[in-house]
Amino acid sequence: MPDLSDASRGRGFGAVLLTLGGIAAAFGVASCCGLPLTLATLGLGTAWLGGFALLAAPHRLGLLVAATACLVTAAVLLWRQRAAACASRAICVLPAVRGVTVLGLLIGFALLYLGFAYA
Repeated sequence: MPDLSDASRGRGFGAVLLTLGGIAAAFGVASCCGLPLTLATLGLGTAWLGGFALLAAPHRLGLLVAATACLVTAAVLLWRQRAAACASRAICVLPAVRGVTVLGLLIGFALLYLGFAYA
């Protein structure tokens, strides 16, 4: 019988990819109003966000939906990975990857909130 532990470990990186996609979409939504306001409050320049805002503004609703779908799905996958025991034929991800994914989810949800609340 073949050992499927390596194949099942690769399945755990779907949450990472969905988190990255959610962050990218949420960044596009937040680049219009919420992110410049937050960065200006911190004393950072925001002129470089103008190009992103021009590209993302017509697609705001689609980006909101895509970011929400990606981030929620990644959170569910991460929760399932945490709930599953790291045994053979189970989803198993390194703790460092799981921690970075949680941090990415928090950043993504913060950007999504900024894009939704301030636009």
